[in-house]
Amino acid sequence: MPVEYVRRVAERWAAYDWRAWEARLNAFPQYLTEIDGQTVHFLHVRSPEPEALPLVLTHGWPGSVAEFLDVLGPLTDPSTYGGDPRDAFHVVAPSVPGHGFSVPLTDGWDHGRIAGAWVELMHRLGYERYGAQGGDTGSVVSPLVGQLDPEHVAGVHINGGLAFPEDVRPGDVVTDAERERLAAAERLRAVGTGYADLQGTRPQTVSYGLSDSPVGQLAWILEKFWEWTDPARELPEEAVDLDHLLTDVSIYWFTNTSATSADLYYENRRATDDLHPGVPTGVAVFPTDPAIRKVLERRHRIVHWSEFTRGGHFAALEAPGLLVDDIRAFFRLVR
Repeated sequence: MPVEYVRRVAERWAAYDWRAWEARLNAFPQYLTEIDGQTVHFLHVRSPEPEALPLVLTHGWPGSVAEFLDVLGPLTDPSTYGGDPRDAFHVVAPSVPGHGFSVPLTDGWDHGRIAGAWVELMHRLGYERYGAQGGDTGSVVSPLVGQLDPEHVAGVHINGGLAFPEDVRPGDVVTDAERERLAAAERLRAVGTGYADLQGTRPQTVSYGLSDSPVGQLAWILEKFWEWTDPARELPEEAVDLDHLLTDVSIYWFTNTSATSADLYYENRRATDDLHPGVPTGVAVFPTDPAIRKVLERRHRIVHWSEFTRGGHFAALEAPGLLVDDIRAFFRLVR
């Protein structure tokens, strides 16, 4: 990260109004529960529409439930935002174990165990039929929710996958857009995975610097926004409101979760996400997503596919309107 840029954003952070963003978060009902020995924090925003479909949203790293602030209203109360009330959802948005307010972290939380916790959470809330949506970590956890609970999950919608499409075969890459995505994925694998190697092998060691220095924590997260937001935007704040980004950084800093959030990478190196085609799945592809349809179809039953030329990895922050519209469009097929 360029030092002058980090210095400028750090100065903005020092002047930023956390209390205003805290109030935005606290405008939504939030709860703590214990599942499988782990404290789980979650937002639970019920729709005024009685026929709303319950939906569990999963964020990723370096994300938090603050990512969803701009989509909660349109998802739960579409008529207030110019939408069709038949598209309404009751939204449950948990903090991933070890991230934000789902602390302290107990041992062994990989993608599969998180998915199992979400299934338990939705059952505890009394939801017999529900959907799952997520990006980044959520793009793996949400399909696993569908795989673990197919009798109750209506469908799964994902965006923001980062995994390199390893199983590419001759004939899989058929469009210019797919060729560009594959080339970008190759570049990311060559020069952009150092953070994952560190967090996946030595999460405790790297966390001392991050936990000891607010600027260290800021730069560690800011780099991901620099690299993963819309490539048409030169700086992260051209893609994401800077104070919204700093809210995400603040949550990591205030909760001291650099080590516990990194632990997910460590746990997943030892786990196998055995995904196979199951419940109906929708995929929204934004710039920076290395999604190749023929590759994903080997692991998902895709019934809806959208490609966008605007936005990036953090779609709920960068292009909330596009993401909401695509979630609505997919779930109309499976409600």
